[in-house]
Amino acid sequence: MALTNRLQYYRRIFSAYLGPGKSQLTFWHETPTANPRLVSNRLGEYYMLFAEKADYTGIHDDAGIPLLDYRGKIGPQYNPIAIAQWGLANFNRYVSARDATAEKKFLSASDWLRDNLERNSANIPVWQHHFDWDYRDTLRAPWYSGLAQGQGISLLLRAAAASGKNDYLDAARSAFESLSRTSAEGGVLFVDEFQDVWIEEYIVTPPTHILNGFIWAVWGVYDYSLTFPTSQARDLFNRCVETLTKNLARYDNGFWSLYEQSGTRLPMVASRFYHQLHIVQLRVMHQLTNLAVFAQTADRWEEYSRNRLNRARALAHKSIFKLCYY
Repeated sequence: MALTNRLQYYRRIFSAYLGPGKSQLTFWHETPTANPRLVSNRLGEYYMLFAEKADYTGIHDDAGIPLLDYRGKIGPQYNPIAIAQWGLANFNRYVSARDATAEKKFLSASDWLRDNLERNSANIPVWQHHFDWDYRDTLRAPWYSGLAQGQGISLLLRAAAASGKNDYLDAARSAFESLSRTSAEGGVLFVDEFQDVWIEEYIVTPPTHILNGFIWAVWGVYDYSLTFPTSQARDLFNRCVETLTKNLARYDNGFWSLYEQSGTRLPMVASRFYHQLHIVQLRVMHQLTNLAVFAQTADRWEEYSRNRLNRARALAHKSIFKLCYY
């Protein structure tokens, strides 16, 4: 990241944390919690609760759809990932409590996703982000994300099951096309030299394989395979699970989990929030697949987080990485 972009990044982060009112970070950083009512092999409540997200009190548009305030030049923006998570949070609340307000919210989010699929330059239907975003490189608007595709599909399928509306199913089918194409073809997949299949949260070259975004997106593939039990969806899910089991050790640096495979000399460790999110996601993966490696890795990473020295080392490594890279 160029120096100017890095300074802009830090100004935005400081403003988000220290400025008045709600920022985009307020939405993302709730306590990660697995849904205790999780079931496998059928489309029930979503796998994480997202309970705090259901009550998001930041900016909403006239239709009640949440916008995230990125402050500065970016300002309030629709974020398809946030809209999907807000919808899934309210779907959980609706199913568990038959809350009419929650029903209205998750259907509103589903309507937005249905109506805002756009074809990218390769003619693939995606949910676009219409603002620039500084990651490793600046992602120029409009850009799309494998995470958005996976979680949007997860919500649309649940909305279809709850409402009986086929237009939600049609939108989910359209969105799934991106998960059958590589990024070079306008999709969100990357196939590495070992034939491992990755779903990329950010489409950059070389890819960075962000762990939390990959896992969340894989849940969308799993949900699609439950609704449309095609060999394509089931095969993609199985290949993604195989990628995870083969590569989980690469995300373990001996005292903490890594956020991504940055390819930098100093690896990018996860923040404390994302480390906890990884643990929760792996426990969900264990319930969905019954593969011991997910539970064993979650146990090890949870043990890391109980150690005060490990927490301090992770914070130091994260801070140095941000100063040196992005």
